[in-house]
Amino acid sequence: MSEGTSQRAAESADADDLVSGAAAASAPEPADTPAQAKARRRHLYEVDILRILTFVCVISVHVVSHADSASDLGQNGFLILVHFTREVFFALTAFVLVLSFLAKPRPLREFWPKRFLLVALPYVTWSAVYDFASWVHSPSGTLGDWLANFWHDLYTGNAWYHLYFLLVTMQVYLLMPVIVWLVKKTRGHHGLVIGLSFAVEMFFTVCYQYYPSVIPHAISQYSRIEFWSYEFMIVLGAVAADHVDPLMAWVRRSRLTILGLVVAGALLSIAVYAINLGLGQSPVKASTALQPVVLVWSVPVILGFLALGTKWADQRVAGSRFARLVDTASDRSFGIFLAHPFFIWLLLLAGGGWITHTIPDGPRAVVLYVLVVLCTVAFIEILRRTPLSLPLTGRPFRSGRKKA
Repeated sequence: MSEGTSQRAAESADADDLVSGAAAASAPEPADTPAQAKARRRHLYEVDILRILTFVCVISVHVVSHADSASDLGQNGFLILVHFTREVFFALTAFVLVLSFLAKPRPLREFWPKRFLLVALPYVTWSAVYDFASWVHSPSGTLGDWLANFWHDLYTGNAWYHLYFLLVTMQVYLLMPVIVWLVKKTRGHHGLVIGLSFAVEMFFTVCYQYYPSVIPHAISQYSRIEFWSYEFMIVLGAVAADHVDPLMAWVRRSRLTILGLVVAGALLSIAVYAINLGLGQSPVKASTALQPVVLVWSVPVILGFLALGTKWADQRVAGSRFARLVDTASDRSFGIFLAHPFFIWLLLLAGGGWITHTIPDGPRAVVLYVLVVLCTVAFIEILRRTPLSLPLTGRPFRSGRKKA
């Protein structure tokens, strides 16, 4: 893997968080009315579409990053448009956690063990898988060296370029008592909270992109795995959960407005990419994920995906084939996130790099994308039917008898 590809891949990974349950962390609040409780407990099919579409883009980020030349201007122009994925998923993670808590508060002694089991176990398992596969491919050092490297990768998220996301997700779990407390205590002032959190993250992303010397190296070297690099989206998702009904109502009646915001955001992203190139930045640096324009661009993307989600939810026919397909895709998405880079790696190695040497740039990314999706989906479908489901997909295995 080239240096440019490694850097770009390391900057472009995100994950799913299918959650239920959250932390009981603050003083009791007045009970919701039955209508409010029902609205908050219902399954949000709108969010399923957001989750699936974002995962489609996650795979495209990683495939394009590895399929074509790191210096290609057009390829990196595409990547600046799909680097929103990590921001969207952190907003989604906070949204579903806080929404679940507001519907049914749970004590930390129940919340933390359950959530950490479903994320920490796959994180450790896949870190071992990726580290071992890398060692088998390029063996070096002793078993003790491998174990030392494995331990280092566990606390830095470096076993593979996408696993850092799980470290940040676990930080969100730890911070849930604070997040829920903040949402409740600042009701009536959520606009100010969002504005302040945006200013903080904007400061960090401006420094990361344009003034790296301002941030101490001890902080900047771990920027990908620290929650404050994403705190705006975490706060935005948490606050949105407290306003879920008016938010969804606004999205439903404002689809044309949202379309305009999406177009404007895309044009702004491309313009900033061109400006970054004009400043002398490399194509990889100019399209990196942790920069101000991606933070801005992620908001209309979320709204756009929610607009499509509301359209789907309004037309969904319960029990239909397509409804079952969407439900299944949403359930499998976390496992697909965990496994798909492994298949990118295997397919690019297969036949001595046959795909790279045979298929030209452009079509190569399309072919690789299709193959990765097919292989990963088949692999996860098999795992979901075995006791390996929990450590490898983050979803508990249930036998046919238990399902019945």
